[in-house]
Amino acid sequence: MDDKKLREKAEKKIKEGWIRTWMMIECLAISPDAAKSALETHIRKMGNEKKIIIYKQDFKEMKELEKPLRGKNIEKAYSIVVEIELVSENFETIVFLVMNYGPSALEILEPEKLAMDAGEAQGILNSISDMVHRFAAAGAGGVVVQT
Repeated sequence: MDDKKLREKAEKKIKEGWIRTWMMIECLAISPDAAKSALETHIRKMGNEKKIIIYKQDFKEMKELEKPLRGKNIEKAYSIVVEIELVSENFETIVFLVMNYGPSALEILEPEKLAMDAGEAQGILNSISDMVHRFAAAGAGGVVVQT
């Protein structure tokens, strides 16, 4: 679908109550091709998610970084950023995108105020809880229970 038709479809969804959001996602890799390819694949996968329409993508210029990760023995890496605009059916979907696609920043553009029912709030909290448990199961963290 071309950009104009995607934008029109997104505008229709906004009138139906969907949420318009801007996100910035960054990819860092040890080669320029790997960084660009990985980010393009990441955004393509994100675009296949249900309940969203990505209607704008702006890939920025690749940057070469010297010693990009403190404490790691990586001399040089390449960073590329994409700015996207999308509409999502609800706030729970935005939370899902944040947890699964890791934007560096985001801004809710429309509407100015959000309301949700208890079921949606519960779904969001359960998703966050699930992520904490997945990190703990992988040995990458968790919640410390004090006694």
